[in-house]
Amino acid sequence: MLRHLGRTQAQSTSPANGLRAWRRRAGARRADEQRAQRVSHGPAEERWPHADGPRRKPAGRFRSALSGRSVAGQVFVLQVVIVLMLVVAAVVALVLQVRHDSTQEARNRSLAVAETFANAPGLREALRGSDPTAVLQPRAETARVRSEVDFIVVMNTDGTRYTHPKPDRIGRKFVGDMGPALAGRSITEEIEGTIGPLVQAVVPVKAPDGSVVGLVSAGITTANVGGVADRQLPILLTAAAAALGLSTAGTALVSRRLLRQTRGLGPYEMTRMYEHHDAVLHAVREGVIIVSGAGRLLLANDEAQQLLGLPADAEGRHVLELGLDADTAGLLASGRVATDEVHPVGERLLAINQRPTDRQGGPPGSVATLRDTTDLRALSGRAEMARERLRLLYDAGVGIGTGLDVARTAGELADVAVPRFADFVTVDLADAVLNGEEPNKVTDLRRTAFSGIRKDPPLYPVGEHITFVASSPQARSLSTGHAVVEPNVKDAPGWQAQDLERTEQVIAYGIHSLITVPLRVGGLVLGVANFWRSQKPEPFDTEEVALAEELVARAAVSIDNARRYTREHAMAETLQRSLLPRNLPEQNALDVAYRYLPAQAGVGGDWFDVLPLPGARVALVVGDVVGHGLHAAATMGRLRTAVHNFSALDLPPHELLGLLDELVARIDQDEAVDSGAAITGATCLYAIYDPVSRQCSVARAGHPQPALIRPDGSVEFPEVPAGLPLGLGGLPFETADLELAEGSRLVLYTDGLVEDRERDIDVGLELLRTALAGADRSPEDTCRVVLDAMLPARQSDDIALIVARTSALSADRIADWQVPSDPAAVADVRESVTRQLTEWGLDELAFVTELILSELVTNAIRYSSGPIRVRMLRDRSLICEVFDSSSTSPHLRYAATTDEGGRGLFLVAQLAERWGTRYTPTGKIIWAEQTLP
Repeated sequence: MLRHLGRTQAQSTSPANGLRAWRRRAGARRADEQRAQRVSHGPAEERWPHADGPRRKPAGRFRSALSGRSVAGQVFVLQVVIVLMLVVAAVVALVLQVRHDSTQEARNRSLAVAETFANAPGLREALRGSDPTAVLQPRAETARVRSEVDFIVVMNTDGTRYTHPKPDRIGRKFVGDMGPALAGRSITEEIEGTIGPLVQAVVPVKAPDGSVVGLVSAGITTANVGGVADRQLPILLTAAAAALGLSTAGTALVSRRLLRQTRGLGPYEMTRMYEHHDAVLHAVREGVIIVSGAGRLLLANDEAQQLLGLPADAEGRHVLELGLDADTAGLLASGRVATDEVHPVGERLLAINQRPTDRQGGPPGSVATLRDTTDLRALSGRAEMARERLRLLYDAGVGIGTGLDVARTAGELADVAVPRFADFVTVDLADAVLNGEEPNKVTDLRRTAFSGIRKDPPLYPVGEHITFVASSPQARSLSTGHAVVEPNVKDAPGWQAQDLERTEQVIAYGIHSLITVPLRVGGLVLGVANFWRSQKPEPFDTEEVALAEELVARAAVSIDNARRYTREHAMAETLQRSLLPRNLPEQNALDVAYRYLPAQAGVGGDWFDVLPLPGARVALVVGDVVGHGLHAAATMGRLRTAVHNFSALDLPPHELLGLLDELVARIDQDEAVDSGAAITGATCLYAIYDPVSRQCSVARAGHPQPALIRPDGSVEFPEVPAGLPLGLGGLPFETADLELAEGSRLVLYTDGLVEDRERDIDVGLELLRTALAGADRSPEDTCRVVLDAMLPARQSDDIALIVARTSALSADRIADWQVPSDPAAVADVRESVTRQLTEWGLDELAFVTELILSELVTNAIRYSSGPIRVRMLRDRSLICEVFDSSSTSPHLRYAATTDEGGRGLFLVAQLAERWGTRYTPTGKIIWAEQTLP
């Protein structure tokens, strides 16, 4: 405690300087002693604790400090003497105790051995025998050795020995007191025997009638009795020496600690030091208080009692019970480090510095100094205001611009300024800014955001279109590009001219001051921010205008970033929607419904298409380009166009995906050279449905597998081989053929529907299965149910969904004939076609159809071998198909006037709406379509 008080007072006024001078003089005296010690003890050094931290001191200093003149030296000597006396007393007591215990053990063992031998079987008979020694001597020696005694002597009642460890002593008289034994009692005694000093026991041997017929004595010599104690004595002395050494070392450590605490001072010096400390403590013009680790006040000088208004019995009480304000009492009780913390106490403003006392091994607690800084109250208030403004700017930097939405960013500006800076904040932006465009001339604005301490001020509501008059502060700030302040709106006719009725309501509401700041980024003005004050009576001042400008400047950058993003997002979304199908083509094979939802965070590359194919067939395609933005949307458009072109070749799904894969690989190579932007990650699923055979051929390139809803409402995910994503190349694609019952629903989708950051794709597929289950739903209802069940709260990826319900072309709309490979069969075909068209009520098409089929069948008979088949389909158009086994495709050519042939296909192309060729595993099909009347 004195050490910490010394540190505290070293920072105070003149009394502390006197104490410091006294310490220097005392230190000088000790330095002389140390130099003398260094001369006698040489350069040995050790660690010496110091108030300012450990430093090196000569070893002689420590020996000098423990010489007896200092308090630590006196304590060391006294403790060593006490420890030495305690160790000696303990050793003597232990030796005496060991000797006593050994003697008692010898008595007990001698008596036990003697009694045991006296009661041994056959002893009385041996005593009555003619030669007791011959019988008893071996027994006695054996028993002596086993019982570890020095002798066992058997004698008659006259004391004549029959046994003895030394045979020459047999027959002599026993040495010892036999009286009690002859009287029938056992006796133990210490005597000088024939083999030296010993402890022996004499026990009578009694006849059955109780008479004594002999005696047995067993004993241990005193040398053996004391030997146990002598053998234990070195251990005792060693332990005593170790205890003495440890105690001395511990005493030295304690004394060294005390030496550091007392700084090597003697009793007289410590008394003087305490008196100086007490004088300084109560003389300084700073309050000093010491609080224990438990929060109790240990000491408070006069200045502290006056500054805090402490009661007379404050010392010893808990600081929370002294009537101080909660903040000040909490600080003093906590013991935490504090530097110039300002606390109001009554009418004073106190600066408190607090430090713990246990940093260098001191007792737990804290020392605090109090300084009256009442004159600094105004300065402190201004500093606090500056800190609050800096905190507001920091919060604005963190809280404004968290998203890329213009209206949301404007709302964040309004929210961060209320109520810390203004009571109401409104933000007005140009419509072009809200649409992502650059405003040419900001005259008409739209109220975009509002925030306030109340919700009912008579200001323009959010969404209101506002045209500011030229005299209004808003118009002036927009024209000059600088903030305009109206300290009192009652005296601002220019502001009142904006709307006389509304401005009167605003004044009556209590709003009295206004700052309007233009939202400007470089030379671009986006709008204006308005800060209104009602509760605080003081108007906005110059410093607050500067703060408003800084606040708006930071927000303007975020609003402009959101505007730029809005423009780019709108451009990408426009491009994307222009590349997607606007209307589905008319066809009868599938009843199709679809949903396309772009991502909220950015435009992606998901796409889909429905493509009518020859033979009343329909192709469904859905794809996904990984990524977002303009590049993904443009790539999606290129892939969709490529699929359109490849589908015109009427290829199987796996061959079409192969061509698409090669195309993507070439595009990747070109773009990697130009800009490094590749399309790697594009996926696609391509399916062809034939309403005649109800067969659906499906192939996919890294795309999620389709879902199939049977007519009974059951859901399954057909096994369609999963190829690599487009552009990777390597492995060929495979086609899976599915037979779909009429009324089945085929569901195609992109991964944004079943996978996001919150759930795995397997979980998404199970949710999709549950949502799709159910019969008697139209494709539109199915789309609605799926999106209601699976659409995430915040959509991070595009979603494309197609639901197609299958239809079958009825048998009465199909005509099929086998044609022999004979030119004469052409006439039969014409007759059959005429009859079928008459049945269908299409007599108007008979002549043209006969010409078309005659030419197609004639070419098949002439240029192919094998079976030939003719099929007519009545769908949205009349479709004529000729099947043959040749893989050679006919080519349209223009015949010269002198050529005999070459006009057949030209005739077909002129008469038919469309015509073409598609290949099958067994040959080809030449088809032609005519529009129905």
